[in-house]
Amino acid sequence: MSLRIVVTVKYVPDATGDRGFADDLTVDRDDVDGLLSELDEYAVEQALQISENSDDDVEITVLTVGPEDAKDALRKALSMGADKAIHVEDDDLHGTDAMGTSLVLAKAVEKAGYDLVISGMASTDGVMGVVPALVAERLGVPQVTLLSEVSVEDGTVRGRRDGDAASERLEASLPAVVSVTDQSGEARYPSFKGIMAAKKKPVQSWDLSDLDLDGDEVGLAGAYTAVESAQERPARTAGTVVKDEGEGGRQLAEFLAGQKFV
Repeated sequence: MSLRIVVTVKYVPDATGDRGFADDLTVDRDDVDGLLSELDEYAVEQALQISENSDDDVEITVLTVGPEDAKDALRKALSMGADKAIHVEDDDLHGTDAMGTSLVLAKAVEKAGYDLVISGMASTDGVMGVVPALVAERLGVPQVTLLSEVSVEDGTVRGRRDGDAASERLEASLPAVVSVTDQSGEARYPSFKGIMAAKKKPVQSWDLSDLDLDGDEVGLAGAYTAVESAQERPARTAGTVVKDEGEGGRQLAEFLAGQKFV
């Protein structure tokens, strides 16, 4: 038997960089370095662990939607151990929101063929966390989200979801979509051998026409959400200094109360 896993990943602006908006109020990706979303590394890791623990033949495909530079995210996932990659790139994708992204991903997953889709719990730029559920809805398959533990056996995916007060054991029949949290296990660091091997692994490039999609279904024109205004964060100002001359505790309490912290 064989198991086809598709891991959806995203190329995001480096959170340590100076991020901002372009003139059309989309994220300015030209003036800041990008990388594979850290939360998606956990998804790649779980796919690799499923493969290592499976008696079946497992094929891991990493899939991303983004500009030319998004191939860097794919190469990182390939160097970790994924088998092949698919890059969906099209000028009409600029400004696509979560709804549009889920449409493109679902079409690409269907075209690639799959038994299990694994995603990170959210992207580190948008941090919405809704795309895995949207993809599952579009594919018409079960979703088992926010897992801190995941395994596959006998055509069933099983996992544990940890909440504030309790943990749940969940399962779903394949095909299915799952998302994993940053508590699912530390992602491995690519080895030199893995980095060199990634250069020879296949990366397919698709555009909207390959997925039978029109430009007006995605991008800013097809977005359900939009940013109407934005302004730069104000410069950091000097803090309030409280000198303790016997009244420090009271002054601190008054300050905290004034800021509605207590």
